[in-house]
Amino acid sequence: MIGQSPPIQELRARIGRVAGTHFTVLIEGESGVGKELVARAVHDGSARRGGPFVPINCAALVDSLLEAELFGIEDRTATGVRGRRGKFEIADHGTLFLDEVADLSATAQAKLLRVLQDFNIERVGGHAAHVVDVRVVAATNRNLAELVETRRFRADLYYRIAGVELHVPPLRARRQDVPLLVDHFKGRLRRTRVLPFSTEAVEALIAYEWPGNVRQLGRVVERALALAPGIEVRAEDLPGEISRVYGPSTASRLSDHTLRGWCTRYARLVLDRCDGNKRQACDILDISYKTLQSLLHEGADPGPTEAAAPGVRLEQSLYEQAG
Repeated sequence: MIGQSPPIQELRARIGRVAGTHFTVLIEGESGVGKELVARAVHDGSARRGGPFVPINCAALVDSLLEAELFGIEDRTATGVRGRRGKFEIADHGTLFLDEVADLSATAQAKLLRVLQDFNIERVGGHAAHVVDVRVVAATNRNLAELVETRRFRADLYYRIAGVELHVPPLRARRQDVPLLVDHFKGRLRRTRVLPFSTEAVEALIAYEWPGNVRQLGRVVERALALAPGIEVRAEDLPGEISRVYGPSTASRLSDHTLRGWCTRYARLVLDRCDGNKRQACDILDISYKTLQSLLHEGADPGPTEAAAPGVRLEQSLYEQAG
């Protein structure tokens, strides 16, 4: 997971505590935040790391093929059918990742619950059952508790998979990670095209709401690298809904390309996203109230005894985050 923001650091800490257990885990978060990445981190940090990690998209499961897909099917059960293992058998001594578990049909929920009670598996067309050693990690982008209340998700299945929960924050809740993520995606695409992102472009990316979260950011970086006509990606090279974040009044403040100027603008962005709550902005930026006041004061030149040292600490921190 890329990022150094407080929400991501807290998530890493929770993953570290959860991974060492054998409990079923429920990962909650919006689409595109990286729930499978979190599931893999849980697997890699567990004693099962040497076993298989088997993901399955619950939304793609068809009721007529559900049992064969999850539990397997015996050879010659029907004409032309070859025997094969199901996902539970494949994940034996490892982790089974049930992505978008809220999309399971009522039939699928009942059959999954039966297996989660004792992990006793019987293939379709078979007569012998056997127990598998599997850790289940489920994920959803919907509120399962609300679905239970409206009877669209089985309460007994919910209580079977809930209890140990990990919430993955949306990208708009950890904007300071955007520069790091941009550099990550640029590194993955370096064989295609290598271009720097201008200060204005990075600031526009930070200010955007990102309804599609990290997945959307990755596609935007790909698009910008492919279509940018110059030697760097500028704000105007980004999709219109992102480049429009900055109006003329904001663009006029972008002449200061120093690290101090970038930090000041970043602090203002964070404060804006905190609805003007300076204490909350200080917590996110990990700086003192006095340092924030210094950065927000136009034309301020902090003295060497008070704001300068914390300001340098913020600049160094943001410089490291920006790569």
